[in-house]
Amino acid sequence: MNNCVSIVLGKEEITLKINEKAKEEEIEKCLEEKIPELKKLYQDEKTPIFVTGKVLKTKEMEMVQTIIQKEIEVNIEFDSPKVLGLHGIKKAFVEEIESSETKFHRGSLRSGKKIEFEGSLVIMGDVNRGAEIIAGENIVVLGILRGMAHAGAKGNKKAFVVANEIDVAQIRIANVIKEMEITEEEEQTIKTYAYVKENEIILE
Repeated sequence: MNNCVSIVLGKEEITLKINEKAKEEEIEKCLEEKIPELKKLYQDEKTPIFVTGKVLKTKEMEMVQTIIQKEIEVNIEFDSPKVLGLHGIKKAFVEEIESSETKFHRGSLRSGKKIEFEGSLVIMGDVNRGAEIIAGENIVVLGILRGMAHAGAKGNKKAFVVANEIDVAQIRIANVIKEMEITEEEEQTIKTYAYVKENEIILE
């Protein structure tokens, strides 16, 4: 993808906009080509750089920072959240994630335990109450989900949560939160699938 990084000079900062469909290697190549242009803007003062556009993975943010700071001593801020949790979301986005990087956890997750991963998470056991799982993309639990689950934690509303049984007080997908009502928790129908539809989490 040619010219996947654009530079916009503002009064208080320089904005680097990265095309949302650009791949890591494309961003790296384009950014290296843009460095001479960036260096010209820093002859007189070191204006901070704000990186926006694509929601970057941690690895991509580190790559962007390394390329720029190797040539220019400058402060870099990212529009992408630096943490996966809900408080780190700065914008919501929609992206197909039928396939993604996946982390497998063997065994059940006990109370007080927490797992975070930028891709999809597969728990090969139960997730007990008091445990927490946070995934940038999908969550699959082969046992019973009783702990807190947050899928699409970087803002992807197309993420989903699937379990052998979903028995939770609260579930999160992107920036959408569903608090279970007592009537829902007491229903006899076993829920196994959670997804977002019209900005609301649906359980089936």
